Amino acid sequence: MRFLQRFELQKHKTSVSQEFIAGTSTFFAMLYIIPVNATIMSASGMPFDALITATALMTIIATLFNGLWANTPVAMSVGMGLNAYFTYGLVLGMKIPWQSALGIVFISGILYLIIALTPLRAWIINTIPLDIKRATSAGIGAFIAFIGFKEMGIIVHSDATLVTLAHLNDPHILLGILGLFIALVLSMLRVKAALILSIIIITLIAWISGVSEVTTHLVSMPASVAPIAFEMDISSVLTLAMVPLILTFLLTDIFDTIGTLIGVGLRAKLFDGNDSTELQKTMEADAGATVLSGVMGVTSTTAFIESAAGVEEGGRTGLAAVFTALLFILPLFFLPFFKAIPSFAIYPIIVVVGSYMFSELKNINYDDYATKYATFFIVLMMPLTYSITNGLMIGAFIYVLIKLFQKEFDVLKTAMGMMAAVAVFLFFVL
Repeated sequence: MRFLQRFELQKHKTSVSQEFIAGTSTFFAMLYIIPVNATIMSASGMPFDALITATALMTIIATLFNGLWANTPVAMSVGMGLNAYFTYGLVLGMKIPWQSALGIVFISGILYLIIALTPLRAWIINTIPLDIKRATSAGIGAFIAFIGFKEMGIIVHSDATLVTLAHLNDPHILLGILGLFIALVLSMLRVKAALILSIIIITLIAWISGVSEVTTHLVSMPASVAPIAFEMDISSVLTLAMVPLILTFLLTDIFDTIGTLIGVGLRAKLFDGNDSTELQKTMEADAGATVLSGVMGVTSTTAFIESAAGVEEGGRTGLAAVFTALLFILPLFFLPFFKAIPSFAIYPIIVVVGSYMFSELKNINYDDYATKYATFFIVLMMPLTYSITNGLMIGAFIYVLIKLFQKEFDVLKTAMGMMAAVAVFLFFVL
């Protein structure tokens, strides 16, 4: 078939059946994103039903586009971390209307697309140290884990110490802790669908025990995305005060994608270098999908590390991504089931995903003083200030400051120098 010829299966030493198995493995590994993203973003006031549909549609579109355009077995969906920042940092924290927050997503997507299509892509990839990208991932991991513990009810407010440990005898908290344990154990055992299985197990226990109401319907027609699609407010975010927020979405999406592609790419031997054609096209697919994300009513898409599950099963081409995209049509028809999942089955997954991201710290070179101290401030300040922006900008400022003290003035010509300048403007001028 002419359609299959575009994937060059023989060149990549794979087959249709092998790519189907790989695509199916990736689907089950990342299926959790549908209920998790909808739960997180609905806390901003956005309708849950529309978010379920929008999340599934963006996963289908982004993954399908990447499979056809870049021919890599990389699946894409709404990125964890930025969805939490969208809700808890921007909307609930800074009181920015969710329509304006979607405007930030849209504009950052436009900038990302420009970068992906120009030499700026190589400049950012090559001038931001890999260890800073890893530190950013770890900081976001700490940030979303903190949110997960808070929403589980494990961490509560304290007038004396700001936060403290809650009484853990509430059945909802106990089931959340059980869900966290199940997800961790299944992950340790390398069960590919560990996260979605944890959600299903806790939901069933909650239904059987009467802690949560049982749903009598599982299947329905997809909900409309009309309440959130094309609702982004662009004009309200075209101000200097919004620049750091737009920059945060932009850089975090780029870091997340690059980090994931490096991890998956090394395993599958997909990319020949930091700016190979495959890497370039995959970033272009991600950038294009991010623009559409703001239009559709969700936050930035990114390459999913769960694609590694498919790679482990032998996925080597975009055909695996095509199969993953097609399988994500199924969740569109299970809205009643997703609505019946209790929040205490969802938020433990955020903690586990945070732990995955936090593990990036083990790969950082702490012999470099600038990297060591920047990493410390990035990881600490993201959860403490409830802001990815603050953590990233403070880390960049510290990094450049130490490099200048060491008389390494070339750092001013890098993307780190640019971020440090934005940090000075953000913290000392605005």
